Amino acid sequence: MVELALKSNGGLTESLLIITGTMGSGKTSVLAEASDILALRQIAHAAIDVDALGLAHLPSGGCSDAVMYGNLRSVCKNYAALGVQRFLLARAMEDRAQLERCRDIVPTKDTVVCRLTASIAAMKQRVKMRDIGVSQREYVARVAKVNAILDRARLEHFTVTNENRSLTHVALEMLIKAGWISN
Repeated sequence: MVELALKSNGGLTESLLIITGTMGSGKTSVLAEASDILALRQIAHAAIDVDALGLAHLPSGGCSDAVMYGNLRSVCKNYAALGVQRFLLARAMEDRAQLERCRDIVPTKDTVVCRLTASIAAMKQRVKMRDIGVSQREYVARVAKVNAILDRARLEHFTVTNENRSLTHVALEMLIKAGWISN
């Protein structure tokens, strides 16, 4: 069934929009708001927080990235079987290999990467407020490190500022710049 859904469009989905940014940039929040905007406009899509698919501590102690991407493949196949041709993913894309892996999982005619930005202070504050558990210090410390990695990688097609603005305006700007909706 899944194979039929993918083959009906030559094996390609219509569109893949990846939201990248460091911790605290608002990837998950913007993902959810963009999904709500698309749903209100009756635009079929799947919105997937990729990191959530890899939350695990494996018995082998190994990295859970392979499992995360395997889960992403399964989830995307399930959505494709239902006719979904637009995929919205939230994931900090730290290098071209990660981007290509997502493109391999969601073969598409059009891939667009949006990077969410905010000041380091704002992102650290968001992480500090959100992640109140045992790893809080580690996560707050990683904000600037991941931001520098993303600066070097330059995988985004465009950036959207997610600071001192409503979540709705941020998501709308992203969807418009990506060509998914018009004003």
